[in-house]
Amino acid sequence: MKQLLLLMMVMVGLFACQPTEQKAPLIPLEDFFRNPEKTAFRLSPNGEYFSYLAPWESRLNVFVQKVGADSAVRITSETARDIAGYLWKGNNRILFLKDTGGDENFQLYGVNIDGSDLKGLTVFEKVRTDLIDDLEENDSEVIVGLNKRNATVFDPYRLNVLTGEMTMLAENPGNIVGWMTDHDGKLRLAFVSDGVNQTILYRDTEAESFRPVLTTSFKETVAPYLFTFDNQKLIAASNLGRDKTALVIFDVANGKEEQLLFETQEADIEGVQYSKKDKKLLSVSWYTDLEKEHFFDADAETMKKSLQEKLPGYLVFIGSHNKAEDKFMIRTYSDKSRGAYYFYDKTTGALTKLADLSPWLNEKELCDMKPISYTSRDGLTIQGYLTLPKGYKPEKLPVVINPHGGPWARDYWGFNPEVQFLANNGYAVLQMNFRGSTGFGKAFWESSFKQWGRTMQDDITDGVKWLIAQGIADSSRIAIYGGSYGGYATLAGLTLTPDLYAAGVDYVGVSNMFTFMNTIPPYWEPLRDMFYEMVGNPKSDSLLLAEVSPVYHVDKIKAPLFVAQGANDPRVNKAESDQIVEALKARGIDVEYMVKDNEGHGFHNEENRFDFYRAMIAFLDKKLKPQPK
Repeated sequence: MKQLLLLMMVMVGLFACQPTEQKAPLIPLEDFFRNPEKTAFRLSPNGEYFSYLAPWESRLNVFVQKVGADSAVRITSETARDIAGYLWKGNNRILFLKDTGGDENFQLYGVNIDGSDLKGLTVFEKVRTDLIDDLEENDSEVIVGLNKRNATVFDPYRLNVLTGEMTMLAENPGNIVGWMTDHDGKLRLAFVSDGVNQTILYRDTEAESFRPVLTTSFKETVAPYLFTFDNQKLIAASNLGRDKTALVIFDVANGKEEQLLFETQEADIEGVQYSKKDKKLLSVSWYTDLEKEHFFDADAETMKKSLQEKLPGYLVFIGSHNKAEDKFMIRTYSDKSRGAYYFYDKTTGALTKLADLSPWLNEKELCDMKPISYTSRDGLTIQGYLTLPKGYKPEKLPVVINPHGGPWARDYWGFNPEVQFLANNGYAVLQMNFRGSTGFGKAFWESSFKQWGRTMQDDITDGVKWLIAQGIADSSRIAIYGGSYGGYATLAGLTLTPDLYAAGVDYVGVSNMFTFMNTIPPYWEPLRDMFYEMVGNPKSDSLLLAEVSPVYHVDKIKAPLFVAQGANDPRVNKAESDQIVEALKARGIDVEYMVKDNEGHGFHNEENRFDFYRAMIAFLDKKLKPQPK
């Protein structure tokens, strides 16, 4: 009995959000979901200027400021949509991407750093621009991929960013799904897929034809990060003959691994840092519950440790830098903070704060995101994160189960505005990296194949039951909410385990596996057969897909549902949400439906985010209103 009491005390200490004696004040919804004050800082190649995104007319636009100056110049004037991304092109020009209404057909524009000479560079209707190489050493050109000749594939073009002139570098025969350049900006690699097998094509020079050097199943990975600095071999992530991806040198001309640089049995490697100036690897990183890093370079390790000592209590990310690699943009963050940006002069050691992303949020009023794990019914370890509302006893709480999208992605530790918003409103939030989540190795990923609505959903259900068994969750007040695949998991949860949830929120989620397969973006077409093997073939696996398509099982749904959808969604077509809503309404089930005509796969415009989360919290409070303590 004493051991049981001790265990309960330990669990309460583990999961409580400190301090537990006082609840946080209710924070305005807008403070969680408004655009950051400033974000996405980048240094010019000469290190004399920095740029950032900041709101203007409620949209994120590009600003440029001289290092040491007190004010910045806004150089873009977008009012319809946030700028999706940008980069420096030389010291005097910036390139940026934007789409239309969330259609993800990104177009590339260029503008001088004083705001002059704004020019559309890839403004083609229903064409998507992908950046292949920004050609840092060339101030006037980049290499982009465009699907303007054929909507299903991307051809590489050399683009003059001053004149807009383009030259096709190769014609995609229809099966190339990616291209890669060497350090000199020469197109040397192409990646082919027949849907289930992948082939690396290689050439020594651009004057030669591509030749195949390695073919593997899509279940195996040789993913190049960069060429070696002599442009002869590749530094790549590989899981050939192993479960977790490792960092290797790959002899691309002969299609063989040559040298193991680093591996860990904890997780797949996820990132590589290197110095272009000194032509050497700096570090490699991976994630368990938190990020971990192995250094190849002592100077880089010393610099990182020095920054961590200067910025205690936060994770530190070394971002953009100048060509001389002696000036850097530093980003911090934690589970309770969106973080801040700093300018770091490596030569002097001076660290200057530039901006907090969300200075209106008080970290002391937010909650810890605690790494947790539990065991699935068939013996897998499922890792995740639990966030408890501040000032509440971790007992019989209302809970929002929040499966991630993808599904071949994962949740990470760090600031999550949705999670903090829900916790501030009195809800515990459980996120889980169910089977198929990436980063946990090949076997864990493959265990998700053809398991939508099956063992993948069981992993979510087992997390709910674990929370109930811990005494944390009130079994009568559990909701499930997710976006994209998480939206599918919400609908699957309501149909497959209808007694488990008191409410559901489906955000741009799949409801019908058959119609979903038929409306994928055209540029996913080369991967269709792979998708069939991972999810299911509408013909040969029709019974399986029918069993796990929520729209065919609306008669099982008992809990009220709120659905949100972008009208221009290219990934999960609006028809997915229309179907489930119409089917439920036909049965007289309580369903709320929000459609935004100027959005796609998720709501990016600030006012639409406000509308969605305002409606969501009202819906959840109505169905699972936390009881006063």
